Amino acid sequence: MISILKPGLLTTIQDLGRYGYQKDGVVVGGAMDTYSHRVANILVGNDENAPTIEMTLIGATIQFSRDSLIAITGGNLSPTIDNKRLPMWRPILIRKNQILSFGECIDGCRAYLSLAGGIWIPKVLGSASTYARAKMGGWHGRPLEAEDQIPLGDLQGLSKKIMEVVHSEGNPKWSVPAQNMTPFIRMIKGREFHAFTRESQNLLFNSEFQITPASDRMGYRLSGPALLLKEKKEMLSEAVDFGTIQVTSDGKPVILLADRQTTGGYPKIAHVISADLPILAQMKPGDRIRFREVALEEAQALLREQERYFSILKRLIELKFR
Repeated sequence: MISILKPGLLTTIQDLGRYGYQKDGVVVGGAMDTYSHRVANILVGNDENAPTIEMTLIGATIQFSRDSLIAITGGNLSPTIDNKRLPMWRPILIRKNQILSFGECIDGCRAYLSLAGGIWIPKVLGSASTYARAKMGGWHGRPLEAEDQIPLGDLQGLSKKIMEVVHSEGNPKWSVPAQNMTPFIRMIKGREFHAFTRESQNLLFNSEFQITPASDRMGYRLSGPALLLKEKKEMLSEAVDFGTIQVTSDGKPVILLADRQTTGGYPKIAHVISADLPILAQMKPGDRIRFREVALEEAQALLREQERYFSILKRLIELKFR
């Protein structure tokens, strides 16, 4: 079991999302940065979809009631154990009664904490992800609070083997690389791209946009040049996805994120490619974004490359600790 001493700014339990219910109006949700979430689980021998703890800008303070194997990935929120700096992107043994804390946000926005054996909470519609607006999933359908006592699952299989090795040999000196950040967020044209003026199309690719404070897990609202339609257009609501870029009636783009609604009625000028969604998830209000168009084939190749990396990492961890 772990005890939440301080909850941080926005600390929730997330897995890879709640799929299969968008037709019923239920949002997918899940981890904002799926790359960091998946790597964190792989490092401790969990299934990639096992729940992790997602922390935003200000991390939680957590005490452990038993020896535990953890990994911390994503944004660097200055993790420490009993006030000693803790390395990221590797398995780490935490001793009984030790306290894990987070401090200054050095880079990124969201950190992910995986715990070997997983978090032992019931699933709602097949997922443990927290969707706070509907009070669904996670821990009582809400962000974590001080004095919460979160039960952990039993170590099995690979998790148990990693724990045994780290317990006897000490914490590893190696770490896996953090995700590569790019100077541009790559995108493909959206369904209504050609309904925008030529000037607005050029502005999308040649201007800088800033994430405004009116942003959250549902979407990033961007400030910058107005993107205008050639003519007013009445639209029926259509399905939207993580990374869909809609443009509101005042010409401001909104990038839909993990807690997006299931449908949207604003014109869709573009879609952020799947491989760049984790990069986008590590951006925060005040950060500036530039977009670059890629072909669908390149977007697919980049996603295949990312999936290949996960497969290789899983195999290497299995070989290392078998």
